[in-house]
Amino acid sequence: MGAAPPKVRPESGSFRRDAPSVQFERAADLMGLDPDIRRILGSAASESIFHFPVKMDDGHVEIFTGYRVQHNNVLGPYKGGLRFHPQADLHLFRELAAWMTWKTAIADLPFGGAKGGICMDPADYSVSELERITRRFVYALGDSIGPDHDIPAPDMNTNPQVMAWIMDTYLTMVPPQQRLRSTHVVTGKPIGLGGCVGRDKATGQGVVITIENWARDRGISLKDSSYIVQGFGNVGSWAARLLHPYETRLLAVEDHTGAIHDAAGLDPLALSRWVEDHGGVAGFPGGVAIDHETFLGTQADFFIPAALGGQITEKTAPMLNVQLVVEAANGPTTFEGERILMQREISIIPDILANAGGVIVSYLEWLQSKRSEAWDLEEVEGKLRRKITAAYDRVRDAAQSYGTDWRTAAYVVALSRLESVYKERGIFP
Repeated sequence: MGAAPPKVRPESGSFRRDAPSVQFERAADLMGLDPDIRRILGSAASESIFHFPVKMDDGHVEIFTGYRVQHNNVLGPYKGGLRFHPQADLHLFRELAAWMTWKTAIADLPFGGAKGGICMDPADYSVSELERITRRFVYALGDSIGPDHDIPAPDMNTNPQVMAWIMDTYLTMVPPQQRLRSTHVVTGKPIGLGGCVGRDKATGQGVVITIENWARDRGISLKDSSYIVQGFGNVGSWAARLLHPYETRLLAVEDHTGAIHDAAGLDPLALSRWVEDHGGVAGFPGGVAIDHETFLGTQADFFIPAALGGQITEKTAPMLNVQLVVEAANGPTTFEGERILMQREISIIPDILANAGGVIVSYLEWLQSKRSEAWDLEEVEGKLRRKITAAYDRVRDAAQSYGTDWRTAAYVVALSRLESVYKERGIFP
């Protein structure tokens, strides 16, 4: 039996409801998006809700609700993670699926966008129950997923073990002669099952690469810079660990257990080990406990929100004391919060660019499984760096060309690519 999915209790916060549609409309207006294509991209291609029973360890049956939203696949197969979370609902997955469409387009990947999961808290269930819940969910999904149709991946509260269960279940549902040709039905798999080296740190690595490029464009030395991180799970901790060689100072960290600070700089390597052993940053002997407001007001060069969405709001945006927000999380900034950041001339590297490293390496894993190849870490990291740097350059150039903010520019890049493909292919019939 592999390791259990992380027992993570939800942090407070909510996603920026309706903000993505406002941003989509703003970018569409700015670039003059074709009205027919605008209507197509304004809604999901398909939305599925499943209610399925699972027998618990004590013999009683619980009913779970699962979702899969497929937004668009004009560029290639649907692609997007699965999250197990008690706040999961259809509206959330609509937003996340659309974000995946924009993200893959910006990164120039041959994928569309999808998202899904189960409304549940995995911390409430045993490993054996989680396995049965996952396998029954895959059975409910049926042929709505597939290695060249819709490829799930890990997201919040899911991990390589969950992907292994999904792959194994799916392979039992296809004819025997197709099974060895279908292992790329999921990405984020364990390395021994065809996973990609470097996938665990890919999202955090993409965040760091965008920071490197931002600093390069402004002639800023990361060695002389400082930052704060909200959320110290996979993405936040990897971003901090990868910034450590630059001697960039990590001044403060906050997660669901509390916040800590050290003016001389926290050690991200030691902190990562502490969080792995203790479940959160609270009590870390290398830092001093601070409250939420003090954390947000910490003076630093940049802020990496890597927790749940909806953290930078009309209330919290005025507290920030940074030059740059790098959105490692999906939707960390509300519409009102972003307006305040822009008024305060705080730069933003938007989520659909900043955290694209994960889906880029998922694409590389998909290719490797599809071709029965295995690439070394140097090759994977090189491809990731080239892909996300090119995406960064496209967004930067669009922002300059259109005289707009980076989030709107990122949407313009995505919508321009999608519009071009639709005009070349035509719309059936």
